[in-house]
Amino acid sequence: MSRDLAKAPELPGPRPARPETVAVVALGANLGDRHETIRAAAQRIARLPLVSDVRLSDLFETVALRLDGPDPEAPGYVNAVALVTTRLAPEILLGMLHAIEDENGRERRERWGDRTLDLDLIAYGDVVSDEPRLQLPHPRAAERLFVLDPWLDVDPDAELLGRGRVADLAADLRGRGER
Repeated sequence: MSRDLAKAPELPGPRPARPETVAVVALGANLGDRHETIRAAAQRIARLPLVSDVRLSDLFETVALRLDGPDPEAPGYVNAVALVTTRLAPEILLGMLHAIEDENGRERRERWGDRTLDLDLIAYGDVVSDEPRLQLPHPRAAERLFVLDPWLDVDPDAELLGRGRVADLAADLRGRGER
């Protein structure tokens, strides 16, 4: 009895690895042990797959910002920025950042409300996206000293794609009396 053996199909080889890219992630918390939460979140990001390095800025104390402006009566924030070297696609990285927020009890009840942890993807290399779920660079990053100051702390030569040098953006906000 003879068997007709068909030739096995050619399978594609492995896809080339995505090149490493530096993503800018803003971290903030104003509930609970804010300092520990930020440090632990940075450590958690460092343990994500395809992340090879995380450089965290100093921690900055800031006044809570609401839709109608600064609220000195609300619990203050601790903010930082992490430079994350990764091969994760930006959409995947953002999803994992949201999962880390969830692990820390983040509840999304009110826009700009108090939170145990807020992780924003500010920039991802030179990627530009206007997708509703992935806006890069972050559309309000240039207006937020609580993002710009920590970013400058970890990268004094930083540039926000399409907006210019982070140092110039921060100086402009200070010149207009922003805090």
